[in-house]
Amino acid sequence: MAMKVEVVSTESIKPSSPTPSHHREFKFCLLDQLAPPFCVPAVLYYSAPDDKAAPNSASVTGNLKASFSQALSLFYPLGGRVKGNAPIDCNDDGALYLEAKAHFQLSEVLSNPDINQLQQFLPFSPYTMSPNIEEQAIVGVQATFFDCGSIGIGICISHKIADSASVSAFLNSCSEIVVNGGDGKANLKTPFLKASELFQPKDIKFQIPSGVISREKLLTKRFRFDGESLVRLRARFVSATPTRVEAVTALIWKSAVDAARKRPDWNKTCPPSSAVTHVDFAGILRKSIRAIDSEYLSVLQGENGLAKACESLMAARKLVAASAGEIELYRFSSWARFPFYEVDFGWGRPSWVCTTSVPMKNVVILMGTRCGDGIEAWITLAEHDMIEFERNDELLQFIAPSP
Repeated sequence: MAMKVEVVSTESIKPSSPTPSHHREFKFCLLDQLAPPFCVPAVLYYSAPDDKAAPNSASVTGNLKASFSQALSLFYPLGGRVKGNAPIDCNDDGALYLEAKAHFQLSEVLSNPDINQLQQFLPFSPYTMSPNIEEQAIVGVQATFFDCGSIGIGICISHKIADSASVSAFLNSCSEIVVNGGDGKANLKTPFLKASELFQPKDIKFQIPSGVISREKLLTKRFRFDGESLVRLRARFVSATPTRVEAVTALIWKSAVDAARKRPDWNKTCPPSSAVTHVDFAGILRKSIRAIDSEYLSVLQGENGLAKACESLMAARKLVAASAGEIELYRFSSWARFPFYEVDFGWGRPSWVCTTSVPMKNVVILMGTRCGDGIEAWITLAEHDMIEFERNDELLQFIAPSP
C-alpha cells in the first residue's frame, strides 16, 4: 500500500529578532560559489513514546516554530534569499514551514523504507531547480504527524550556503533552544558565517556542468554496515588501519567499478578491476585526503584560489572526455560523524535519520546509525550497475541485515 503524506498547512517563519544592519549582506565564500544550486536534505523520525501520551501536535508545532524562529536569528543568512552568486540579502523573509499528516504508522517506514517515497517528508524537492529558485526560501522544514503519534522532521537547506555539517549544527541549535525553554542559550556552531573571510569570493559566474543530473534510469538503495561487520572489514587491511569511512568507501568504490566493468559495451581491453584490491583503493583514498593539507588550504585562500579549487574538477572532466566514456566518476560524501542522532526536541533521540534518493549517477552518501558504531551507505547507480553491484560477493560479506 502506498504511503500518502498530506500537507495541511504552509507558512513562513521569521527570525525572532531582526538581522542587524551590518549583517544584512552575506557574501558567499569561494567554495560556496562553486556549489550547485541544490539543497541538502535530511529527515529525522521520532517514535511515539511507549510510557506516556504522544506529544500534542499543537504544542509540538508551537515549540518547533519558536525554536526555528530563534535559530534563524542565530543563523541569520538562512532567513534571506539566494540570487545566484550575489551576496545574500539577509532581509528576514524567513523560512518555509509545512505541517503534514501521515495516515499510516511510522513502523511502516522503519521496517521497510521505500526510498522513492521519502521525499514526501521534505518541504520541497531538494534537487529540482525551480524557475523561481531565487524566490525560494533558503531553508524549509516539514513536521509530519503520524497516526501512531510519531513525528517526522524533514529539512532542506540550500547547498549554496550549507552542507550536512551545517544542517546538523542548525538542527542541534534548534533542539537546544527547546530543551533550554527558549532562553536563547543554544550553542552557536555556525562555521559558514566566517567562511568568506577564509576563502575570499571571486568574480565568477560558475555554471553547473552538463550531465550532473543523470538522464539514465537510476536506483538509490541503502546498505547497512553494523559495528561487527566494520570490525571484520577493517581487519582485512593488514598493512594499514583505515577509518570506518575509509574502509567502507574503498569497498563500495571497488564493488561499483567491478559492476561497471560487467556492462556489455565496456572495453574488454581494459585490465580487470579484480587485479586491484580494496586495499589499493583505500590507499588511493587516504593519499588524496592527506593531500588536503595546510599548504593546499593556503593556496586555496590566496590569489590563485579559484584555479586551485577548479583544478581537480577540470582534470576529471578532461579525463572523462579523453576516455570516451570508459572512465567512471564516483562522488562520496560522509555524514557519519555528524550528531544528527543527538537532535532532541523533547521526545528523545530520533529512531532513524535518513536522506533521500539523488538524481545523480554514482553518488554515495555515508550516514551514521543510532547505535553509533555502524554506517548506512545510500548509493545511487545506473540501474544495470546496481543489479551487478548487489551481487558482489565481497560486498555481501559485510552487509548487515535490516533491523
